[in-house]
Amino acid sequence: MAKIAVESGQAVARRALAGTPCEPPRACLLAQGEGWRVADVICTAGPRDRSYEEQHSDVSIAMVIAGSFQYRAGSAAGPGRELMTPGSVMLGNPGQTFECGHEHSAGDRCLAFWYSPEYFENIVADAGRRGRADFRALRLPPLRELSPVLARACAGLAAPSGVPWEEISMQLAAQAVRLAGGLPPASGDLQPGAVARVTRTLRMIERLLAEGASAGLGSLAREAGLSPYHYLRTFERVTGLTPHQYVLRARLREAARRLVTERARILDVALDCGFGDVSNFNRAFRGEFGVSPRAFRAETKAKD
Repeated sequence: MAKIAVESGQAVARRALAGTPCEPPRACLLAQGEGWRVADVICTAGPRDRSYEEQHSDVSIAMVIAGSFQYRAGSAAGPGRELMTPGSVMLGNPGQTFECGHEHSAGDRCLAFWYSPEYFENIVADAGRRGRADFRALRLPPLRELSPVLARACAGLAAPSGVPWEEISMQLAAQAVRLAGGLPPASGDLQPGAVARVTRTLRMIERLLAEGASAGLGSLAREAGLSPYHYLRTFERVTGLTPHQYVLRARLREAARRLVTERARILDVALDCGFGDVSNFNRAFRGEFGVSPRAFRAETKAKD
């Protein structure tokens, strides 16, 4: 994930250097089939750029893989707003209007999956869900249950032509419906000030992860201008995770990507991703993905 974040930041930097006006997000189509498609979407918008109302034409499930932004849309409970962060998943229904804003930071990158209503309903029915397939939530936080499919999809960016994208799209759709069904409808009571404070620290975390470094709770709280206690509560309210959980899962997703796309030794992957020893890495990896790093590498390569 660190390399992906760097590439997203470079796109923002190139736009700033050129001084060009904001353009619509650049979507690079990776694969498509009957009723589905997936694209690598890079946005370079920043705080000075105006957000525009858009509309989901199909069912939309987008993995945020770098950057952060505010996602505003209507829901079953009325207008709602969520902060989208790396590892979280944006949800959208056909015909739903929405806006994506970058009031507090510039740029983001997503893997966006789009499904025709008929195709999506078939997946949902096959997964055992009855009734309407509409999402009531606007977002899924970086949940452990999503880590395997997110890591597999991110690994596919290295060689998109050889990735079973339709299989991944089906897995993601079924997981999103199951997990979103247990979440309450989105609420509109998220304070902009809290979002701004957390966004500053998210950028700090991303930068440190890319450099192979880390920051303690006290440093993050100072960056947010809050006491450690209030920062912890605010961070969890905004992202759905504690700072430790957030960083751990980001490191594990990066390790999973490298295990699939590189031939490096597991020890080297563990150390490069910020784990002090391989035993701690193996334990955390198994807890997140359900298998050892060695088994994950073998199973994923076999599937692909």
